[in-house]
Amino acid sequence: MKERGNGKTEADDAQRRLAVLIDADNAPASMIEGLLSEVAKYGVASVKRIYGDFTSTRASQWKEKLLEHSINPVQQFAYTSGKNATDSSLIIDAMDLMYTGRFDGMCLVSSDSDFTRLAQRLREEGLTVYGFGEHKTPVAFVQACDKFIYTEVLRQAPAASAKPPARRPAKVAKAANAMTTPAAATKATGPAAPMRAKAGGPEPLPLDLMRRAIEDASDDAGWAHLSAIGNYLTKIRPDFDPRLHGHRKLSDLVRAHPRHFAIEERAGAGGSKSIYVRALD
Repeated sequence: MKERGNGKTEADDAQRRLAVLIDADNAPASMIEGLLSEVAKYGVASVKRIYGDFTSTRASQWKEKLLEHSINPVQQFAYTSGKNATDSSLIIDAMDLMYTGRFDGMCLVSSDSDFTRLAQRLREEGLTVYGFGEHKTPVAFVQACDKFIYTEVLRQAPAASAKPPARRPAKVAKAANAMTTPAAATKATGPAAPMRAKAGGPEPLPLDLMRRAIEDASDDAGWAHLSAIGNYLTKIRPDFDPRLHGHRKLSDLVRAHPRHFAIEERAGAGGSKSIYVRALD
């Protein structure tokens, strides 16, 4: 069995040890429940720390969340006006944790591009880096992570969202429907276009990107395993997330577009089923 640099094997992936480091200056407290639930998909949060000046009113939103979620606060006073000492403290701790060799990955929670080089360095050491930030996060930091999740999709929806949506004027509805056409989707998702969710609704279907993923992972008949497609999408776009396009899972996103994709379920070992996808012309 393949052994990784920290002495663990691939069989240990189900219990991967993760360190969650939160920049209180650049992360909203409203998404903490969704954040920890998302982290649980990738491993166990063995370390949970948050960095900031908790004597300031700016970080007061986090105070009631710390005990509730067993997050260790690291107090960092501002040494001088205009300088961010929090970033330095977080980076030093991240490097210290990396050199212990006890962790499989780190979750960096911030929208600050100052952590770009940190993410690169952690990956160079063999750790998996999960980034969490708002849609304002610079592309450089997004691309430096193995996987990047926008925190807007992690926040709990308000109770008012259960109400039926208000009717939109005909012109607005027509413009929204036009964005779902293949031409519009292709234009909005060019090779370098970041996955930015719009405030008015989900992003258009990244048709070209998904077709390239299927082509890269397909067999001679053009069929590709869904997990291989997902792996390709994450490698090319660390911020790819079906939730940005209105669906919880990649399989739901593919099924919602029968015009562009064909789906085939194949029986596997032990009665399990595997999903294969083929792009349609």
